[in-house]
Amino acid sequence: MSPILSIQQISKSYGPIQALKDVSFDVPEGCVFGILGPNGSGKTTLLGIVLDVLLANAGSYSWFGGMEHSEARRKIGALLETPNFYHYLSAFNNLEISAAIKQMGMDDRLRVLRQVGLFERKDSKFQTFSLGMKQRLAIGAALLGNPKILVLDEPTNGLDPAGIAEIRDLIRKLNKEGITIIIASHLLDEIEKVCTHVAILKMGRLLLHGPVDEVLHSEDQVEVRATDMEKLQQALQMMSGIKKIKLVDNTLQLTCDTDIQPFQINEFCISKGIVLSHLLLKKKSLETKFMELTNN
Repeated sequence: MSPILSIQQISKSYGPIQALKDVSFDVPEGCVFGILGPNGSGKTTLLGIVLDVLLANAGSYSWFGGMEHSEARRKIGALLETPNFYHYLSAFNNLEISAAIKQMGMDDRLRVLRQVGLFERKDSKFQTFSLGMKQRLAIGAALLGNPKILVLDEPTNGLDPAGIAEIRDLIRKLNKEGITIIIASHLLDEIEKVCTHVAILKMGRLLLHGPVDEVLHSEDQVEVRATDMEKLQQALQMMSGIKKIKLVDNTLQLTCDTDIQPFQINEFCISKGIVLSHLLLKKKSLETKFMELTNN
């Protein structure tokens, strides 16, 4: 099956500033794809290029296996910045303005209000909405015209925990309804909880991309100590399955293959005449993994 979006060697500069450098990846149809990276990593620039808002200096992209961009754009709903809704108008009337601007979806307003869970509040003024409800209405505006793809730039930015939970639930619901969703975010937790695939950017360069479970796989570490640390380190360098040994505060931190268990390390050390005074399995957090990826 062809990817729903294919990005090939895209680069973009603003004068001397390289916003994107040779970025390439595919977005599978039916997924929730996260573009993850710190602020200033090029996420918004990349979305602007594939939505024909910005022009790349080099590279190319294709939607739906090579469909004309103008035709493809009609199948894409996008929320790059929050629409300027009128506070004194109802949700229904605000969507009328959005539909008129897009020149599509005028008869679609009740459907999208149901889709984003605001049908019961369709006649309520926008100023009475919570932050989460306001963002759901903004997503509703992007859904006018029944797009196949939804592109969201930092959809939970500025929301309180309740609003963040609302948007996450909505993204999962829309994806189950068959919409491919592309999200740009600097929040690891957001990507890890809602996305099936991810691309990680740093300073305009693509670090990794693929299924979330593979890209953000967190390797556990084992900490060990013994009376003779030098002898312990020399012995462990001969043990198969240990990929990395690092000395930190008189403790060896071991990065091991997934099938290596702490008791096996203990048995190996005993066989070498070494008695461990400290043995601890230390779970590495996803935050630590992300920091390692973006700082190295």
